Amino acid sequence: MAKLLNVVTGPVMPYLDIVKDKINSLCAGLAPWQVVVYSCGGTLVFITVKNLLLSNEEQTLKKRTLNSIFRYVKMIPAVKRKVAEEKNKMLSDMEASFHKSVEGYQKALPVNGLKMEEVEELLLQYKNLAQVDWENGQVSGTVYSGEAELTELMAKTYGMFAWSNPLHPDVFPDVRKMEAEVVRMCCTMFNGDENSCGTMTSGGTESILLACLTYRNIARDNGVNFPEMIVPVTVHAAFDKAAYYFRMKITHISVDKVTGKVDIKAMRKAINKNTCMLVGSAPGFPHGIIDDIEEISALGKKYNIPVHVDSCLGGFLVPFMEKAGFPIPAVDFRLPGVTSISADTHKYGFAPKGSSVILYRNPTFRQQQFFVQPEWPGGIYATSTTGGSRAGAIIAACWATMMHIGLDGYVESTRKIVKTARYITKGLRDIDGLIVYGEPLMSVVGMGSDRFNIFRLADILTSRGYNLNALQYPDSLHLCCTLVHTKEGVADKFLSDVRNAVEEILADPQDHEIGGMGAIYGMAQSIPDKKMVGELAGCYLEAVYSTNKE
Repeated sequence: MAKLLNVVTGPVMPYLDIVKDKINSLCAGLAPWQVVVYSCGGTLVFITVKNLLLSNEEQTLKKRTLNSIFRYVKMIPAVKRKVAEEKNKMLSDMEASFHKSVEGYQKALPVNGLKMEEVEELLLQYKNLAQVDWENGQVSGTVYSGEAELTELMAKTYGMFAWSNPLHPDVFPDVRKMEAEVVRMCCTMFNGDENSCGTMTSGGTESILLACLTYRNIARDNGVNFPEMIVPVTVHAAFDKAAYYFRMKITHISVDKVTGKVDIKAMRKAINKNTCMLVGSAPGFPHGIIDDIEEISALGKKYNIPVHVDSCLGGFLVPFMEKAGFPIPAVDFRLPGVTSISADTHKYGFAPKGSSVILYRNPTFRQQQFFVQPEWPGGIYATSTTGGSRAGAIIAACWATMMHIGLDGYVESTRKIVKTARYITKGLRDIDGLIVYGEPLMSVVGMGSDRFNIFRLADILTSRGYNLNALQYPDSLHLCCTLVHTKEGVADKFLSDVRNAVEEILADPQDHEIGGMGAIYGMAQSIPDKKMVGELAGCYLEAVYSTNKE
């Protein structure tokens, strides 16, 4: 063995001696403690640089470098204490804002169960906590119908199917049939053929998560260890959540500053061997812009990459636009590259909250989202979505809603909503000082300004009872029009209130303190460490569950 070792190492020994002599000369005159410190420090630097350069995380080298710097800075005791103080203060402020309208909290089960009438009385008290009146059209999105007749139908349906669970289709064949029919009706709406398929989900986020999971699984089957999705920067944050959950890389592509559509050339350049899916929005949440889905579809077809169309927001407007007199470019299964579509039945489908669909071109894709555990002692466990047990009553209420409204009803609601949105768009463009972003073809209208802080407008409108969506990059607001906004006088009142508020701002152009979401976004954009922004936002989520009021 010694002879063999000598044969192997003999030729390199002279070089090892040279290295040894070089190291000894560098350490000459150093105290032992210095040698230890320099060695440990050098090792730490080497490992940090190696991790930054060779990491397979989804973040860019620049982001990884900044995150490392911020992580070390926050280890400094003084900085660590300051960060903790700010987080505690923000948590306390958030809790106080939630507690101000609440007298106290139920922290344990009542010793004796309450009578029905007592529970109903408490329910009314809880319902009266809501202070925003959405019925007068001063809320963006949130409630998409609210009609009393439909509410009554939902309530009856809930009662009939309250105990049903589609996890057991043999026990509840009624709900199984309804879910299958909801999916098939939606496939037909989006021009899918007999091979198109899908599942119902608990909402748009789950629909998007399942699409991303599907394409990640396909990519991994093809030998891609770290699949990458390429999406517009304006795409819904659920895609970022999917990347976070499923260990995927997400690459955000910029949008055209004028049209607001994703830059197709930049998307093409971003495609690589790890790309598992391309995404376009129809429409996007921020400003209601429809990406060029036809071009994205062509890219997917050319490079054999699945294309997902996120139509969660406008899924029950898109299929009816042409029949309602508002033609839009094709965004559905008529485009050969489109392999999946997400659409929320609980938005413009007017179904109850907690229902959406994810649709696929064929069952080969859908099978990749299924989960099966064949070796569980409890039996072979198989589910089509992330949930096991699901609320059959929601599926039944969704089915009942779609059957009640029908094709003619959806065409009419689309006509009313889009007509109102375009009326509001034109009115906002006529207001001096306001900008409407891009060409919103559907229900969402995004507005900003290059003459004043748009969040000042948000503050004024909030003080007058409005609840609009605040956006960033760029700072802006949007109104998501629903059936509520189509009521007589609602659109004109909104335009009048916005016009008066803008005139008030332009008459007093000096800087004013911005409150509400504007202040939060301003603070967030001033902090370079976005992980810290995430931690502060986590304070909001913590406060939602707080019952600390004495």
